[in-house]
Amino acid sequence: MDPSYDLMTRVACEFIGTAILIILGNGTVANVHLKGSKGYRGGWSLIAMGYGFGVMIPALMFGGVSGNHINPAFTVGLAAWGLFPWAQVAPYVIAQLLGAMAGQLAIVATHKPYYDLTDDPDDILATFSTVNAARSRLNGFANELLGSVVLFSCALAIVHSPLTRDEPGLAHLALGFLVWGLVAGLGGPTGPALNPARDLGPRIVHALLPLKHKGSSDWRYGWVPVAAPMLAGLVGVGGWKLLLG
Repeated sequence: MDPSYDLMTRVACEFIGTAILIILGNGTVANVHLKGSKGYRGGWSLIAMGYGFGVMIPALMFGGVSGNHINPAFTVGLAAWGLFPWAQVAPYVIAQLLGAMAGQLAIVATHKPYYDLTDDPDDILATFSTVNAARSRLNGFANELLGSVVLFSCALAIVHSPLTRDEPGLAHLALGFLVWGLVAGLGGPTGPALNPARDLGPRIVHALLPLKHKGSSDWRYGWVPVAAPMLAGLVGVGGWKLLLG
C-alpha cells in the first residue's frame, strides 16, 4: 500500500480489483459450466488458471496503490497484527464486497443466454459461489482454512522476500501463480473461495436475481467460506509476522 494515495483512490482500486477477480475467475467458471459456451466442460485446469490471472492482473495494477488486498480476510488479518490501520478496514471491506457483486453482475449480463440454456441449478450456483463436493460443512471449513492460511502467509512471504524486495512487480506476478496452484491443488473439495467477498458477494447476487432454473443459494453452507478465511487471516498473517515480520 502507498499511503501517498488518498483513501478514496485506494478504496476505488479495491473495488475495481475485486471486480476483476470475479470477472476473470467466476467468468471462467461460467465459461466451463454454462451450456452453449465455447468453453463448456473445459475442465478444472482452465478454472484454476482463470482465478490465477484474476489475482495476478489486479495485483500488478494496484499492488503499489492500495496493496491489492481484494479480500476482507486479508485486510482484517493485517489490521489485527498491526500491519494495516483499523480505521480503514471498513471502507476496504465494503469496497471489496461491492466490487465482487459488481463483477458478478457483469458476468450474468454477458452470459445471460447461457444461463437460460443451463438447467442444472448446481452448475448455475457454481458460477456464483462455492459448494462443498461432499456436502460437508466440516470438510469445507477445513479446506478453506488450509488454503487461506497458505494464501496469506505465502503472499506476505513472497512480497517481503529478499529475492523480490527490489522487484515488486515480480512478487505480484508470483501471487497469480500462488493462487493458480492453490485452486488446482485444493479445488476438489470446495472450489475454493479463500476470500469472503469472492463468495458472499456473488451469493447475494444469486439470491436476488430471478434466473431461469435457479435453485437454492445454499445459505446453510454460505457461512463457511466467510468464517474459515477470516480465521485463516489471523493465523496466516500472524504466522508470517511471528516468523519473518
